[in-house]
Amino acid sequence: MKTLFFLLLSGLKWGKIATIGGTMLLSLAIYASIWGWTYAAGFVALMFVHEMGHYIAASQRGLKVGAPMFVPFVGAWIALQEQPVDVETEAYVALAGPVVGTIGALVVYLWGRSSDSGILLAIAYAGLFLNLFNLIPISPLDGGRITAVLSPRVWLVGAPVMLGILLYRPSPMLFIIAVLSFPQLVRAWNYDAKAPENVAYYSTPLQTKLEYGVIYLALTALLCIMTFEVHEMLSRFHRPV
Repeated sequence: MKTLFFLLLSGLKWGKIATIGGTMLLSLAIYASIWGWTYAAGFVALMFVHEMGHYIAASQRGLKVGAPMFVPFVGAWIALQEQPVDVETEAYVALAGPVVGTIGALVVYLWGRSSDSGILLAIAYAGLFLNLFNLIPISPLDGGRITAVLSPRVWLVGAPVMLGILLYRPSPMLFIIAVLSFPQLVRAWNYDAKAPENVAYYSTPLQTKLEYGVIYLALTALLCIMTFEVHEMLSRFHRPV
């Protein structure tokens, strides 16, 4: 474990690749101590795929972006070193993570189905649920950044969803997200669509709003269906014969 912390700290000097490797190894070791190396490796890999979706999208839009960072029991993220100039760019970068992450989880799912592997299906379920959770329409989650293209007031819809999950399955990660989202909820409550700075940032053609709205709803529906389906498959997989 000391070696992993050394790698993590040294990665700050070695650059992006070493930083990614150090934080990934740290998360991998901690998750493996609880669920085993195979599951931990698959779960961390799917988080990496999700974050690389954000990374590639941000690079495509010309945004300077830091290396993906992994924190056990919190997740992973990329740090934008410069902010998007408009809400459509923000939505584009946010959407790329769940889209690429879902593709990665579906690949693992198909692999698990073809090989009749319970561990692969469990990894796929974790990836699907991770991306579904991220689509809750509240900032700083991806769903909040995607739906902001419609209106920041959508975050007020996501608030009770987050609260319900927090009450149903309390966890430090959910509590941290809830704390981080509170200022955004205040911002959504006080949102003035006619304010010059909001007009400049949030002004988006109706067609663009519809496109993002349809993609968001379709992706959410797909993940809901697949998460339920894989959960049922795992239940049957572990059911005594």
